[in-house]
Amino acid sequence: MLQVRVVEVLAAISLTTDIAGGMAFEKGLRTCLVANEFGRRLALTPREQTVVFQTALLRSIGCTSFSSENADYFDDDIAFQTTLKDLDPGDPEVFAQQLAQFGSWTSREQQPVLAQRFLDLVPTEGVRATRSACEVGHGLADRLSLADGTAHALDYVYERFDGRGMPGTAHGTQIPLAARIVHVCERAVIVHGRTDRATVRTELERRAGGQLDPGLVAQFASIADDLLDRLELCDPFAAVVSAEPGTALVVGPDGLRTLAEGLAMIADLKGRYLIGHSQHVAAIVRRAAHGSGWPPDEVDFVEIAGLLHDIGRVGVPSSVWDRPAPLSAPDEERARMHPYWTARVLRRCPTLCRYADVAANHHECLDGSGFPRGVGGGELDRHSRLLAAADAFAELTEDRPGRPALDPDHAATLLTGHARSGRLDPQAVAAVVGAGGARSSTTTYPAGLTAREVEVLRLAARGLSNKEIGAALTLSPRTIGNHLARSYDKIDRHTRAGAALFVMEHGLHG
Repeated sequence: MLQVRVVEVLAAISLTTDIAGGMAFEKGLRTCLVANEFGRRLALTPREQTVVFQTALLRSIGCTSFSSENADYFDDDIAFQTTLKDLDPGDPEVFAQQLAQFGSWTSREQQPVLAQRFLDLVPTEGVRATRSACEVGHGLADRLSLADGTAHALDYVYERFDGRGMPGTAHGTQIPLAARIVHVCERAVIVHGRTDRATVRTELERRAGGQLDPGLVAQFASIADDLLDRLELCDPFAAVVSAEPGTALVVGPDGLRTLAEGLAMIADLKGRYLIGHSQHVAAIVRRAAHGSGWPPDEVDFVEIAGLLHDIGRVGVPSSVWDRPAPLSAPDEERARMHPYWTARVLRRCPTLCRYADVAANHHECLDGSGFPRGVGGGELDRHSRLLAAADAFAELTEDRPGRPALDPDHAATLLTGHARSGRLDPQAVAAVVGAGGARSSTTTYPAGLTAREVEVLRLAARGLSNKEIGAALTLSPRTIGNHLARSYDKIDRHTRAGAALFVMEHGLHG
């Protein structure tokens, strides 16, 4: 029976959020190694050590929760998050210089507009963004088997020692120790990746008392060389797995499915129209494989590949996923790179690497017209062919920007046409068409939700305003507001991302 180290999946999540935040690949792993060693030198208790370790790995777990909103405001949410990592409002001179460069991903004329927009929105949207990230962290904590205290520490990873952070509810030692340790170590890793050790010390000292805990900065500086030596390891992924504090947590196939669903949810939060897409694909491909008489282990395998196939979407700005087709040539090229990012993350993980090729092949075609590699049918096994057909069917039967979901019969006709033209495998298409129309027929909803409240919640999860939801359901905005208030109370979520996570957790996405 397949056994999986939970820490490997947490490390894969860390790689995924590196991509989503525009950070150097393995930044999170390196932060974890430094923070883990720093915690050991600080003589933390075993429980505290575990919380530091997990907080460092998952520091950005909520980074996709506000991606669509950030894209609305700043066009490229990834470039925005990259810039946000460096901004230092605690140092007026440095902050002024940073604002002068803000928006460098756009035209020179647009840069000052984006900088002013940022200043205007921080007090309100900054708080909403961090609350969204915190809700996602809490929502995924149990699914990811996190230690007691990790979710609490993740609530404070956007705070600052001087109180200028977000959501601005804590400062100084009110911020959990694990979060303060991660703040110091992450800044050290980011600076080290760009310059040298001397600059790391200078930058930490400059931020001491502002972003960073001055006491921890002093302790870090006293052993900085030993801590930064952890960054010289040739395989950070393996080193993180080996450094897991305490007894290694292991799960079987059902546990792996649960962990993979967590990764899928992080990916599907990347776009307003993607909520639940990965789970939909996984359900279709599982039914199709089972209906084709595949052995149980192969059915399980292709289902997990379906859950993981779109994690690379986080490496593409949400503005691309939320924009109606046709895309511009540059955006089309960026979109076509997402299977590459899927493969890159999965291949770094010893357990998940077995799914990498199949997951990354979901846009390849038998006639070689697919992407990103453009390989032909000779290089596509039956798992890849089935997943490609399932993904195509799922996308056609889901709402997308500029078009509503197609009914299963219409989608089946289009898919059959692709099989006749040589793009998709005819047997795979037949299996998917036979399995694809069976969507959830739930009549009893979780948390005491009514059918109408579920309808409203689905649209709210996509980011529609009360007015837009009302227009879609022929109800007044006030009525929609009442439905949402009751729904949020029932599910104990209070942000769009939190609602979207609940919808995915309970299979309510359609």
